[in-house]
Amino acid sequence: MLDTIDASTVRTWCRLALAALGQAREEIDALNVYPVPDGDTGTNLYLTLESAAVAVEEQYAGEGEPGLAAVVGAMARGALIGARGNSGVILAQLLRGMAEELSLGGEPERLRAALLRAADSAYQAVAEPVEGTLLTVAAAAAQAAAVGDGLADTADTAYRAARRALQQTPDQLDVLAEAGVVDAGGRGLVAILGALADAVSGQTPMGPLALRQELGLSLVDLPGCEGHERPPGLGHPAFEVIYLLDAPDEALPALRGRLAGLGDSLVIGGGDGLWNVHVHVDDAGAAVEAGVEAGRPYQIRITHFAEAAARAGERAGAEPQGRAVLSVVSGSGLAELCEQAGAAVLLADPDRPPASAELAEALRRCAAREVVLLLNDPELRAAAGAAADQLREEGVRIAVLPTRSPVQGLAALAVHENSRRFDEDVVAMTSAAGATRYAELAVAEGESWTMAGVCQAGDVLGLIDGDVAVIGADLLETGSTVLARMLAAGGELVTLVLGAGAPATLADQLVAHARRQRPEVDTVVFAGGQEAAPLLIGVE
Repeated sequence: MLDTIDASTVRTWCRLALAALGQAREEIDALNVYPVPDGDTGTNLYLTLESAAVAVEEQYAGEGEPGLAAVVGAMARGALIGARGNSGVILAQLLRGMAEELSLGGEPERLRAALLRAADSAYQAVAEPVEGTLLTVAAAAAQAAAVGDGLADTADTAYRAARRALQQTPDQLDVLAEAGVVDAGGRGLVAILGALADAVSGQTPMGPLALRQELGLSLVDLPGCEGHERPPGLGHPAFEVIYLLDAPDEALPALRGRLAGLGDSLVIGGGDGLWNVHVHVDDAGAAVEAGVEAGRPYQIRITHFAEAAARAGERAGAEPQGRAVLSVVSGSGLAELCEQAGAAVLLADPDRPPASAELAEALRRCAAREVVLLLNDPELRAAAGAAADQLREEGVRIAVLPTRSPVQGLAALAVHENSRRFDEDVVAMTSAAGATRYAELAVAEGESWTMAGVCQAGDVLGLIDGDVAVIGADLLETGSTVLARMLAAGGELVTLVLGAGAPATLADQLVAHARRQRPEVDTVVFAGGQEAAPLLIGVE
């Protein structure tokens, strides 16, 4: 248990919070009825925090360990630059407030001050604060944490107070009570604060699944949610306008006044000359002109709410205009295999999984109306979901196949046929991937507890379907044991994909082993070139 927050703690917090929002993203989107029922709060929070997490990881790209001030500063700036939607800009301002305090130190009293400053900063960023929202949850967490005892207790107290405040949001905001839901932004903040409590305590992540079990926050469990439909949102302005703005602090009062007169849901977050401006208006041009008068607006995004909804309806009946498959792999050999099978490839850095923006850009480069996305890594599921949502808004039909290993992706590609209807093709590829058991060998970097016992640095780990099943002394011994266990459950085809560091003789030895055990099983060997795993195994 930590006594103070350091740079590593902030890094862990960002990772845990991003994972928590990734798991809860669709649920939070479904809760979104205020201020506009456009069902994107979970996605906006995820993208905002993803930008913060990427900025933090960049601090670790150079030599040496970054300091706390550098990491929290990067987190705040990353969130501000990547903030999406009303909730995203408020979250960025919350993180900025926390960073301003934590840059001075990570003691328990600093965390308490950081939570208070975060809530105050968020309220100041919103032109017309409304209770029963993310703001209320943030304030409740900060007030409760003020009497915390020690670092872990402070974080845990804030998290639990946020949960209680979230439960009360339908009593504070009529639109939530009518829909029978809690506030979507507040729900996201509870997940983020739960991740903070986990980061400072070292416990297993609380995360959204635990929240759902403890609080009953899913739509079907909330009173009055049967047959829930979002309110039509009549009377709201037509456009959402959001942009980054380079402007001096003294230009902000006039900008706030001008934008407040144009529309509602006005949030301006930031400081030190860089701002993120968000507003709902009927005259999008006037909102941008106000930014020009104040400074230099850029990365301007304008969304017409009615047209976005109409596009979603049109896509349901659109005729397909070309199909592509995008496969995410690491390793030049795997990339070549996928390309030979007709897929476009995103070659991923094994040390830095692609973020949603990178996935979205790769999907766009496919230039197809229908795209099947093969993840080949369970850690990419949340980022892929956010990327897919962006492309769907642009009229592209996306199917994300959550393949957990490249061998499952190869099995899916083997049955892919463009001549079939899209849904039929997706079903066939999903079935082929699901019928492929997968395993991999990895080398332990240090002592650790696993499902198979305690491993030491240098041990070879055999993972079957994602869990450590075998701990061995060398690649051949461990690979043979893993393969024998997999074939004991049956199989017709074994696929072996050799990593960059695997001995040249390993494949021949394992093929011979497979033939001795199951001579009727076919075996194929590929040079994958992946860095992380010396060997991938698939059994179909």
